[in-house]
Amino acid sequence: MPWSTPFDDPIALRGGGRLATLQQAADHVMALPEKVQHEAHWQIAVENLINAAETGGGWLMFARIAMMRALNADGEDK
Repeated sequence: MPWSTPFDDPIALRGGGRLATLQQAADHVMALPEKVQHEAHWQIAVENLINAAETGGGWLMFARIAMMRALNADGEDK
């Protein structure tokens, strides 16, 4: 499925923005400092985003959940 695929429900960010697609979520992760990107919860989120883009199906839901967990793990959801 394309990276432009939307999540069923966008992910609201505390800073007022939102992540509506796989691409927006991936861009958010890539904008984090490299050290933060290597933390386990962000690595899991990235793996799930890639699986969603490559496979589709239930992986889209898993990617959304993984992103929300990563955002909540360290409060980095600006």
